[in-house]
Amino acid sequence: MGFLDRLLGRSAALTPAAAQERAAAGELLLVDVREPGEFRSGHAPGARNVPLAGVGAACAQLAADGRDVAFVCKSGMRSGAAVSAARQHGLHAANVRGGMLAWQRAGLPTTTKGR
Repeated sequence: MGFLDRLLGRSAALTPAAAQERAAAGELLLVDVREPGEFRSGHAPGARNVPLAGVGAACAQLAADGRDVAFVCKSGMRSGAAVSAARQHGLHAANVRGGMLAWQRAGLPTTTKGR
């Protein structure tokens, strides 16, 4: 069982600040499930873009990374669906509560560079 599941239980959710801190420390893979155009308009530094429709197919690659995974979208709805899909594939995953809207409200960094 991954750190997130142990810490937060079955329906794991992280605050944007907690997700940013763990991602910056290299402990967490942050996956943005918005569409590429949304992602390019601004995302969390280091986030990987995997649109929601591709999450199931990407789970093996995400699991191979070895870190816990947190999904983020605009508001938390699509990322919640991504968490469910990832767990069906055996991946330990959490949802970033409130999505990028909450991330930006918290004053956390964003970038338009990256994948």
